[in-house]
Amino acid sequence: MCTDDAKIIAFYLPQFHRIVENSEWWGPGFTEWTNVARATPNFIGHNQPRIPRELGYYDLTNPATMREQVDLAKLYDIYGFCFHHYWFSGRKILERPIELFIKSDIDFKFCMCWANENWTRAWDGDTKSILLEQKYAEGDAELFIDSMFGYFSDQRYIKIGGMPLLVVYRAKDIPDPRRWFSIWRDRAVANGFPGIHISVVDFYDISTPQEVGADSLVEFPPHKFNGPQNHPSEFPSLINPNFSGGVVDYRKMIAQSANRPKPSFNMFRGIIPGWDNTARRQNNPTIVVNSSPELYGEWLRFLRFQARHDHPDSDDRLIFVNAWNEWGEGCYLEPDQRWGLSYLEETLRGKFFDGANEPTGTDEARSRLFDRIVALRKDEEISGSQIAVETLVAIKPPSRIAVGVSKLLRRWPLLHSVAAYLYKCLLFARQISNG
Repeated sequence: MCTDDAKIIAFYLPQFHRIVENSEWWGPGFTEWTNVARATPNFIGHNQPRIPRELGYYDLTNPATMREQVDLAKLYDIYGFCFHHYWFSGRKILERPIELFIKSDIDFKFCMCWANENWTRAWDGDTKSILLEQKYAEGDAELFIDSMFGYFSDQRYIKIGGMPLLVVYRAKDIPDPRRWFSIWRDRAVANGFPGIHISVVDFYDISTPQEVGADSLVEFPPHKFNGPQNHPSEFPSLINPNFSGGVVDYRKMIAQSANRPKPSFNMFRGIIPGWDNTARRQNNPTIVVNSSPELYGEWLRFLRFQARHDHPDSDDRLIFVNAWNEWGEGCYLEPDQRWGLSYLEETLRGKFFDGANEPTGTDEARSRLFDRIVALRKDEEISGSQIAVETLVAIKPPSRIAVGVSKLLRRWPLLHSVAAYLYKCLLFARQISNG
């Protein structure tokens, strides 16, 4: 039996504690648990609300909480957390859990992801009412990176080639990101670092890190995985008459991931255990159906194999999980009442593999994966939703043109819905013609 050395890094949401701003915007005492607890099912068999198990409805301002999380993560082969970092022209928000971690003696690797989106009332479907705005003011590039050096200096901070790893969520929202990243690198060297490894999230408006002068791209499902090509062939039986959200088949997401060609640039693969943001958007969520710990485990084993096969340098064998604790988006490894520790157990199980029975290459690994997906049917949320290997083989990532058009049309929801329907029909016709 052999041991895989890929580093599994889980995105981490520091939202689970009270702050003045959230109480002002959403009501007294609001935390992410407020959303999680009030979710209700949208269709027959819909797993809502999500209820935590071992860790309970925790408060991240309790130092013991993160220590318990880290103990659990280390036990199941999580290498480190990538903390979402909220910084607005010098103003930080939700920073207290991270600051408590920095001051602690908790022995665990970490890095930071600048979540540089505007904060809006998007949970209520209002994308125009801005609560906190990213202004990108003159001098912000210098101010931001100077504020990061304290984190970079921590011995626990994750580095690639000796350089601190910094993830940026919305790189193209930054005016002239190349200039910003150049400023960051110059100031990092001036402060004694060999540089910075800047990894940008594979958002809808970007395809390569070279577009913004970054070092690598990091996948962030469900971004680019929630299009019409991955809609289920059968829709669930709705019990919410006001439902207007989207539904995506987890098995097709896995196929899209496996069918992605190896890029010419450095890319870190990403994976999700599931996705369901009903807690934030009761009537218009995006819900991933037919997910299970076993399917997650098969997907992760494929990504581990791919990392071993494609990256001779162990520094490049990073796999990002979205996420450790995104409970409001149904996207977490932490144990809940339905699955218990199963997702964490699958994470650890994938670390061990039979070297004598390794696939000869990616094509064989993909073929084995698709056979396993078809065989694993016991946890289907939509009764009778069988899927064929031929369907999985035919699923491809959306083209850059399709992604660009979809992003543009989101300004006009009705037109976007019509275009998405026509695109889905086209993809379905192609799948039929392919067998």
